[in-house]
Amino acid sequence: MQADTAVTPEIIQKYYPFSTLKGGANVLIFPNLEAGNVAYKLLARIGGAEAIGPILMGLSKPVHALQRGAEVNDIVNMAAIAVVEAQDR
Repeated sequence: MQADTAVTPEIIQKYYPFSTLKGGANVLIFPNLEAGNVAYKLLARIGGAEAIGPILMGLSKPVHALQRGAEVNDIVNMAAIAVVEAQDR
């Protein structure tokens, strides 16, 4: 499912009536870091979304990265993710 479809409930209902996704996605998964970075920055700027990340997954150990110019809420959000991941280990 393409990203614009995933965040638009009307399109999901029209083209994916069999999908259990209702109301639009709140998590998007991209094939690589570059695609994810472009998309989440655009969504944050244009859509006014709160961007949390980037979150790197699939590595043997957790990685927590902050963007240059990160604000306090960005640091708090990433720290919260780190705490949850530490509890799972």
